Amino acid sequence: MGAAVLFLSLLVMILCGMPIAISLAMSSALTILLFGTATPMLQVRSIVTAVSSYPLLAIPLFILAGDLMYTGGLSKRLVRMADVWLGSVKASLAYATVAASTFFAAISGSGPATVAAIGSNVVPEMEKRGYPKDYSTGLAAAAGIVGVLIPPSIPFVMYGISSGASVSTLFMAGIIPGLLFSIAFCIVARFLYSKRNIQCEAHKFDLKEALVATKDGIWAILAPIIVLGGIYGGFFSPTEAAAISVVYAIFIGFVVYREMTWKTLVDAFVKSTKTTATCMGLVAFASTFGRLLTLMQVPNDLARFISGISSNKYVILLLINVFLIFVGMFMETVASIIILTPILLPVVTGFGVDPIQFGVMLTANLAIGFCTPPLGVNLFVASGISGLSVEKITKAIVPYLVVMLVIQLLITVIPQLSMVLPSLLMG
Repeated sequence: MGAAVLFLSLLVMILCGMPIAISLAMSSALTILLFGTATPMLQVRSIVTAVSSYPLLAIPLFILAGDLMYTGGLSKRLVRMADVWLGSVKASLAYATVAASTFFAAISGSGPATVAAIGSNVVPEMEKRGYPKDYSTGLAAAAGIVGVLIPPSIPFVMYGISSGASVSTLFMAGIIPGLLFSIAFCIVARFLYSKRNIQCEAHKFDLKEALVATKDGIWAILAPIIVLGGIYGGFFSPTEAAAISVVYAIFIGFVVYREMTWKTLVDAFVKSTKTTATCMGLVAFASTFGRLLTLMQVPNDLARFISGISSNKYVILLLINVFLIFVGMFMETVASIIILTPILLPVVTGFGVDPIQFGVMLTANLAIGFCTPPLGVNLFVASGISGLSVEKITKAIVPYLVVMLVIQLLITVIPQLSMVLPSLLMG
């Protein structure tokens, strides 16, 4: 009964338009008061404990680093560099969009941030060269999801904290799935280019121009190399890497590219503070929710229920995939990870699924929600950039959604896609 009240009160509050962080706090408090499942002090202790985690420091720092690197001109140079190298190829700017999104993903750790940073540069340029606006906007919105799979990834940090899994290992596990999404997006973009008979003038490749663009953009390329190389080389932890990326971004913005001013620096801090406050609120209030679920034996009850449906691992994983895609359509990714990890992780591990693989599977599933209404954060960001309606962008992104689902299925049934790099490089 207590679990039913917990979930129903949460659902009612969300449907009434209450912020999800507040909904989590209120539904938890209501359940505690009505059923005495725990003492009110549990909620206070859970909130304090949740936000005092050392690995959690990586989240505000990576958010800030992404905003600073966008402000400092790194995204613009990534786009230009990809464009000049691919200039003589058909659909070159489409490929450049995906390539730049992949590189920026290795800086920001956020899907919407990747769409904003890359899309704001490529969408106007693609329109100028004759690409249909819905084509360019749909591609930019889709490519943004690699932001949460290519390390560093904010959702991976949250999953690591929620599950106890190694954040560094999760970062490594996300590389191949993230690249698979990028390759698939390039294939779809090229297919749509031909199908719609898009005629765009290709740039003649100029080696001198390409080398100049590379020289200018090398500092942007070095950012993920320094961060990830330092983590896997054992020089610093993910949290320390996040702090280093902030310092690096400020240095590049002020000293190298000289596009950052004190005003834009302050603006970046303000923007990241707002994002961080929302994220930390979710972490704090979702912790009590998760603690109550454990006390009420919800994970164990769910595990028994699912096991009663089928004993086939792949049937269970397919059902979980469908459930996660549905959740991703309505609930913010960080909140979903915090709430669902303690519920679903015991279920999948009972079927022999590695927690690292499940972390990638969970994150990829929820990332698809960035591109599906009604939540569809990437769609709204892309709409703000291009001026197109969310409805038109949603229609344009459907082919990309199809390949997202195919790759998600591959990640689910082929564990090696997630586990091969951690096995090879981390033992």
